Amino acid sequence: METLLIYLLVGAAAGTIAGLFGVGGGLIIVPSLILVFTALGIAPEILTHMAVATSLATIVVTSVSSIRTHHLKRAVDWSIFLSMTPGILLGSWLGGVTAHLLPGAWLQLLIGIFALVIAGRMWLAGRRHAHLPENGERLPGAPLLSVAGGAIGWGSAIFGIGGGSLTVPFLSRCRVQMQRAVATSAACGLPIAIAGAISFAVQGWGDPQLPPWSSGYIYWPAFLGIVLASAIFARFGAQLAHRMSPQLLKNCFAGLLCVIGLRFIWLNAGLVLG
Repeated sequence: METLLIYLLVGAAAGTIAGLFGVGGGLIIVPSLILVFTALGIAPEILTHMAVATSLATIVVTSVSSIRTHHLKRAVDWSIFLSMTPGILLGSWLGGVTAHLLPGAWLQLLIGIFALVIAGRMWLAGRRHAHLPENGERLPGAPLLSVAGGAIGWGSAIFGIGGGSLTVPFLSRCRVQMQRAVATSAACGLPIAIAGAISFAVQGWGDPQLPPWSSGYIYWPAFLGIVLASAIFARFGAQLAHRMSPQLLKNCFAGLLCVIGLRFIWLNAGLVLG
């Protein structure tokens, strides 16, 4: 019962932060689950893989609601989505395979570096967006969009995220209007999460170190607690966001990512380099 409460708290935190900052909860779920799984004594060789896999599984559920909302507003560009999806599915599957081949310390180090990169991008976002043109879409053809989807899916699966922090900047550089870029990115999060979660389940299947109630690296008690709480608290976070300065919100979240990133790098750099 106490463990379920912990997972509910992780889901509440992830949902609130997702609603507050407009980012996927994976950036919070993965580090939080790594801490929880460490405290529970799960084998260090697999706990990071479990955190990433479980995060992807939760995104399968939470992204459906997000897609529906964006679709009702007619903001999703389904032609871009369909062009990117074949690459996304393959890339996300390969991301799960890649993560499985990496030791836990390497995976945590990469997550720490990624958190710092996203924090830096958030601090610079206002300056960059000020120079982006507002029209004149320059999308590549379907084959190149599929290749881009493969790269985005591969990276997203490794880090346990829905890909918004990678897809939105890519579509923005292609001069896709920001609202459509965000909505299309949300739609792309579903195939990323499905293919990535299945890949992690297959890669981890039968590992003797896994705890009960696991399907490969996906840990269902954590999945259940996070999904139940995150949907409710995402609304709370979104309401709270309207009462605060957008730039202050970005700076606060970037600061949190810096703390997470530096901690993971500090704890794992010596293990990797040693």
